[in-house]
Amino acid sequence: MIEVHDLHRHFGGFRAVDGASITIRTGSITGLIGPNGAGKSTLFNVIAGVLPPTSGRVIMDGEDITGLPPHALFHRGLLRTFQMAHEFSSMTVRENLMMVPGGQTGEVLWNSWFGRKRIAGEERALRARADAVLDFLTISHVAEEKAGNLSGGQKKLLELGRCMMVDAKIVFLDEVGAGVNRTLLMTIADAIVRLNRERGYTFCVIEHDMDFIGKLCDPVIVMAEGKVLAEGPADSIMANEAVVEAYLGRGLKNKVMVEAAEETQLGEAHGAQPGLGDEAGQGGDGRPAGAAPGRRLDGRPWLAAQGDDPASGEQRP
Repeated sequence: MIEVHDLHRHFGGFRAVDGASITIRTGSITGLIGPNGAGKSTLFNVIAGVLPPTSGRVIMDGEDITGLPPHALFHRGLLRTFQMAHEFSSMTVRENLMMVPGGQTGEVLWNSWFGRKRIAGEERALRARADAVLDFLTISHVAEEKAGNLSGGQKKLLELGRCMMVDAKIVFLDEVGAGVNRTLLMTIADAIVRLNRERGYTFCVIEHDMDFIGKLCDPVIVMAEGKVLAEGPADSIMANEAVVEAYLGRGLKNKVMVEAAEETQLGEAHGAQPGLGDEAGQGGDGRPAGAAPGRRLDGRPWLAAQGDDPASGEQRP
């Protein structure tokens, strides 16, 4: 479990994180959302040791880990991915996985001369482990590809695979859906759920796609202006007026609410039943239950906002 107590991170006079306190329960998939500049990535960076806090504490399983560097947290099972995937582009996908575990015999120059048999045995074991990870993530067909040639979604799967190579306890995923087409995003979501349910991984996920968050995460934590604004199940969060206003501003929020009401009236006039979808818990346009008809928190229509192009792997603005 991760407990964050009254965390602050200031950059000069700017308070990127301003007294945030959150709890990430063991075995949960926690969503972290908020408008751009809310402090989400900075909070991740402080928890993961990338940035030192100005003040406050971070506790992991009862141990104070505040300010520990990333490599120390790595050995405790806490890993953090970034919005832009960081792979070794000239190495193969399999090699990217094999190099993750630390303390390998071949890391010592002396052993590379006199411990070749031991090194060869370790490499065989690592190769088998890497292949099992690739099978789990359904990307074994790209094992020999240069990692730099992968699509955005495949690179995100590779980052998950690197976490699996060391049996991470807690994984922080920063905008895992950025630049990923819908097909691969669902593959990523499935991998996250399986790792959580079958292997006990704990996740905290930053993502702007509320459909993705709504299906995957419980609870959802909302940040705005460096503070925690709300916390709860996804449907209650999306119905929270303070959350909608934080995303849109009061004027645009009112505009979207009026448009949503008009769409509801039009649907009723034509015999439609707003809020009923093809799947339990979804609206007729693919939105999560409780969301304003036809709209996301950013004001765009749900289907249009989700309109990635599976063929190109790109997102439409």
